Amino acid sequence: MNPLIHLFLAGFFSIVPMIMYLVIIWWMDRYEREPFWLVSLNFFWGATGAIVFGIIGSIIMGLGVSEFIFQFANDSDSGTLNNLAGAVIVAPLVEESTKGMFLLMMAFSRHFDGPVDGAVYGGAVGLGFGMTENFLYFMSFPQDYVGLFMLIIIRTLFSAVLHCCTQAVFGAAIGYAKFKGLWAKLTIIPLGLGIAIFMHFMWNLTVSFNSTALIGFVFMILSVIVIFTVFQFGVHQEGKIILRELTDESSTTGYIPRDHLMHLPYTSKRHKKGWLPAGINQKEYVKTAVKLAIRKNQIKHLKAGSQSVYIKEVDTLRNKVYTILFYNQQRQQ
Repeated sequence: MNPLIHLFLAGFFSIVPMIMYLVIIWWMDRYEREPFWLVSLNFFWGATGAIVFGIIGSIIMGLGVSEFIFQFANDSDSGTLNNLAGAVIVAPLVEESTKGMFLLMMAFSRHFDGPVDGAVYGGAVGLGFGMTENFLYFMSFPQDYVGLFMLIIIRTLFSAVLHCCTQAVFGAAIGYAKFKGLWAKLTIIPLGLGIAIFMHFMWNLTVSFNSTALIGFVFMILSVIVIFTVFQFGVHQEGKIILRELTDESSTTGYIPRDHLMHLPYTSKRHKKGWLPAGINQKEYVKTAVKLAIRKNQIKHLKAGSQSVYIKEVDTLRNKVYTILFYNQQRQQ
């Protein structure tokens, strides 16, 4: 195999599919998309920081696991058991933890608004990790083009998607727990990480043996279907929240005109022309109104001591809506 062609194929098929997946999951969050630069930052962490810490963690934990195996296993079995333990114990525990480190820090961001956002950010981390891991696997496979392309297909459609799905689950758990009490945080976040580790464990275990590989592929396909369905349900719930909160805003303050409720909560209608007076920044108005709805809903789930910052932001967003809609309109008249 020509080294330059090998390098090109490894680079192209590790980078391009993951970028495509990244854009798709960002686009799927249709009601309140996250800043793409921030989604890309999570992707970058997965591709670099998570990989570095994952390698270090795997070496350290692998040494402990190896020592344990060599103490209790026969010499003839210890090598096989050590390789298997590295795949089904060390890799799931270490990799899901190192990928998730950045998500825990991201939870403090004001852009991290709930389970849907968490799933997007987590999916981005997983895709970045999958990109770098795929490149390393592709470059270490020098035998022949047919074998390389088979490896590309399997890792692009399954292994990298696994990393995306596991961290999407963990991110969604963090997002759901963010606006809950301490007890919920201490249970939901570890549960999310536990599910991510279990998914990774199941995939690595089943594909480690020819007799169970089919079970692994079926498991991954079903996991993707379930996660996609739950994600779409979460997005749908966001739309209902936006409609409810903006309806309340229209009734209580009058800052959101009644007829705008026919457009703002619906992604198929909000960007159409003609429902806003000329001269109004439609993109900015939609973005501000949607953020106002999200913040109003979050206040309801926070304890009194934690509400002040969000209440101030709601007031700021209201004033911004007024400025966009009414103040600018009055200046033009």
